[in-house]
Amino acid sequence: MVATSTDPGQLWAAVLGQLQMQVTKPNFDTWLKHTSGLAYADGEFVVGTPNAFVAEMLEQRMYSLIAQTVESVVEAEVEVRFAVESAWADPSNLSAGQDDEAGHPHPNPLPQGRGGEDGLTLSQGRGGEDGLSPPALNSRYTFDRFVVGKSNEFAHAAALGVARQPGQLYNPLVMYSDVGLGKTHLMHAIGHQVAARGMSLIYSTTEEFTNSFIRAIRDGTTDEFRDYYRTADVLLLDDVQFLIGKDQTQEGFFHTFNALHQTNRQIVLTSDRPVSALSLLEDRIQSRLAGGLVVDIQPPDIETRIAILRAKAEGSSQKISDDVLLYLAERIHKNIRELEGGLNKVIAYADLMGTAVTVDLVKSAISDVVETAAERQIPDSVVVDTVSSYFGVDVETLKGRKRDKKTARARQVTMYLLREESQLGLATIGEVLGGKDHTTVRHGCDRITNQLSVDASLRRDVINIREMLAAS
Repeated sequence: MVATSTDPGQLWAAVLGQLQMQVTKPNFDTWLKHTSGLAYADGEFVVGTPNAFVAEMLEQRMYSLIAQTVESVVEAEVEVRFAVESAWADPSNLSAGQDDEAGHPHPNPLPQGRGGEDGLTLSQGRGGEDGLSPPALNSRYTFDRFVVGKSNEFAHAAALGVARQPGQLYNPLVMYSDVGLGKTHLMHAIGHQVAARGMSLIYSTTEEFTNSFIRAIRDGTTDEFRDYYRTADVLLLDDVQFLIGKDQTQEGFFHTFNALHQTNRQIVLTSDRPVSALSLLEDRIQSRLAGGLVVDIQPPDIETRIAILRAKAEGSSQKISDDVLLYLAERIHKNIRELEGGLNKVIAYADLMGTAVTVDLVKSAISDVVETAAERQIPDSVVVDTVSSYFGVDVETLKGRKRDKKTARARQVTMYLLREESQLGLATIGEVLGGKDHTTVRHGCDRITNQLSVDASLRRDVINIREMLAAS
């Protein structure tokens, strides 16, 4: 598909739509999210970055991926160059002495401040009365823009309760899920609400927390580190699983946690796995985390996926039909970020082509995504064997007619996972399980889907089995 537009901003939007589905969220948010398309001419594409540090990292770590993606969008050989956006200007408009020997403007120096040598900064601030800016939270991640469904309604209710009564209801609040299912969205939504009330707030990734702690030890500024984190009304810490294996940082986190908790300061944490699976964390930290409210977010059902796409499409430049939304929702079902990224890619392609969004256009635009999803399908035999082993129910019994409570649950979980993980149709699932009628399979899948939002034991079983499947 050849892009008809040569506008660098539109081209780069299409590139970002693809890159968002190829790199992890931390990498995308750190290195790509705040970039822009500055110029495209004579086989050279200039990417704008917020500072020289980001430009250097993109050049060193992601050049090949970015260049290949740009070339796939424009369907031509392209040389990619990175420039600091605030310092960049069209070389033809530069005055004498403004550019370097290659005719390129000099980038800004590395940013100074709390980030120190690695250029990273900690996000902090106070909302409201003192006039300071609120923390560096994503402006789109608010409660109003969070689509609630059966898979996430418990986590949403818990986050909303914490935002309304920080330090009083659930402390700590730990939200966990696979990547791209909305836990960071809910964390930022809490941040927006408490910042608007004038409360002091710190939002940080665990990686930033660790880097800051190491620098404090190195520079002899542990008192400043302690005061910085322990005077906040609310601490939001993303991806707590990255504390695993960092013994010194765990020690600093433990004392910070205690100081905040003992004074009823709210702590909100996210993780990619349940607290019980954070086995390499110190027992005393696991105990503190488990002592609060731990909630999980499941992959969204198809109704929620359609609702998410519809909400996203409302603010787009294109009119998106229900047929298009259904096509996307049926084919991208594990990850909200992939779902939104797929829609972004479709809209960008339609804008570049100067055409309407049709199902045929969608098929062409996301063919690589659908192929990737197909590659991730787990064979039905692996699902059946894994569930059989987990519940201690032999395969023949799963496929048979026995209806005791243990067997019925194991069989229904098998049906649900064959649909979700192996992406089989109802009739095919029935055949795999010994010739069950498709209406029986539908009932079993619907029953598990409905119970996941209210049955913590079932959620734990499904999560554990999914982890076993991922490791198989």
